[in-house]
Amino acid sequence: MLDFRISSINSALRKVLIRFHYPLEVMLTCVRWYVAYPLSLRHVEEMMQERGVFVDHTTVHRWAMKMLPVLASVFRRRKHPPWV
Repeated sequence: MLDFRISSINSALRKVLIRFHYPLEVMLTCVRWYVAYPLSLRHVEEMMQERGVFVDHTTVHRWAMKMLPVLASVFRRRKHPPWV
């Protein structure tokens, strides 16, 4: 079941992210940190540099603007009602 969710997210995101040069895992990690924690884009940039991935903060912002609507729609479809 988990593999199906990951594959549906990956297929939806790959349609949006056609010309990006970074691996999808790196982009998802940056966007997740930016959204889930109270970090600025420059903090995400510094954290990725500590891990050996050199990415600019404006690139992370572009990724977030492209990915967040797609992720929201995928998660909204998979969301169960609270009474179930």
